[in-house]
Amino acid sequence: MAEEWYFWQDGAHSPAWNMAADEALLLSAPSTGRPVLRCYSWDRPAVSIGYVQRLDAAPAGFAAVRRPTGGGVVYHDYDFTFSVSFPMGHWLTGLDRIKSYDWLNRSLQAALISLGLPAELSAQEIPHSVERATMVCFTNPTRYDLLLEGRKVAGSAQRRTADGLLHQASLHFGKPLPFDRPTLTNALMRSLESVMEVHFENYPKAEAITPSIENLVSTKYGTHEWNNLR
Repeated sequence: MAEEWYFWQDGAHSPAWNMAADEALLLSAPSTGRPVLRCYSWDRPAVSIGYVQRLDAAPAGFAAVRRPTGGGVVYHDYDFTFSVSFPMGHWLTGLDRIKSYDWLNRSLQAALISLGLPAELSAQEIPHSVERATMVCFTNPTRYDLLLEGRKVAGSAQRRTADGLLHQASLHFGKPLPFDRPTLTNALMRSLESVMEVHFENYPKAEAITPSIENLVSTKYGTHEWNNLR
């Protein structure tokens, strides 16, 4: 029997709002009681930096925000971005990091294959010689990232807390997307339904969660203290 997930087709927002929305979903995961897939975009050219990175890793000319998850610099100019928040106790939160990436990235791989893009899962690890404080995500494939013709096209990062697990992911081809966002969203949902055996219902709490998002923007993601943390 398929498990129930929520789907939130969100719009274009500021960098701070996007990261605040993802964290708000993680914080509310226990009361939501089921995973939430959120697809969204950015209202300006931006980059997000990993939690442990230095702010000067962000290039000039882009709005920058620090993610709640790890990983490298991700460009949000014409990428396809989504997140999944899982409440603690969901079976995926009981898996180790590598296995949880495997399930979610195989779902994204299936979505790309369904669109005629023969994506492969990377088997390599980021070399110890790479400086993680400044690395660019899509130039450093790691295990279970997605490759197309040898080039990394999808990366992801996670954060685990007592509330649950947040998975943030970006699909970037180094040029404008080969399909429109609704097509990519539909392919992702169909593949998650198939690979992870889920059924989607529309997320009903977008309006109710907005005050929490706005509070996180004003107290965290929109502040110099957070974004210049390192």
